Amino acid sequence: MDLSNLKPAAGSVKTRKRIGRGPGSGLGGTSTRGHKGAKSRSGYSKKIGFEGGQMPLQRRLPKYGFKNINHVEYKAINIATLQSLADSNKIDSIDINTLIEAGVASKKNLIKILGSGTLTSKLTVSAHAFSESAKAAIEAAGGSVVILEK
Repeated sequence: MDLSNLKPAAGSVKTRKRIGRGPGSGLGGTSTRGHKGAKSRSGYSKKIGFEGGQMPLQRRLPKYGFKNINHVEYKAINIATLQSLADSNKIDSIDINTLIEAGVASKKNLIKILGSGTLTSKLTVSAHAFSESAKAAIEAAGGSVVILEK
């Protein structure tokens, strides 16, 4: 073996078309890009949603709806859930940390207590908002309501 019969390992050298290297290559001229048009030019990039000049779908469909920028999203929790938490954990005070530990809410949620279900335990409930029926049910059971800042 000597330098005259060295060759690269099998599969290490890939052959590809070298376009745009003059007329002798057979791939000069338009360099496989065709004639004229946006795709033949350098710097072309297709915009998202481009449909070949046809009006794109997002412009053909009508706009609808209304998005209130002042809308506040709450995680709704019923008093039946509070009762089951109080029974299982033997507690008389429910706050946000209790609900997070129980897996009912997450740290980023604002919590609103709703009045579905029955409440028999005397509970002190802390949350960001309460429905009228939930407030009445908690106070009827002898508990108290603490409204937190948002």
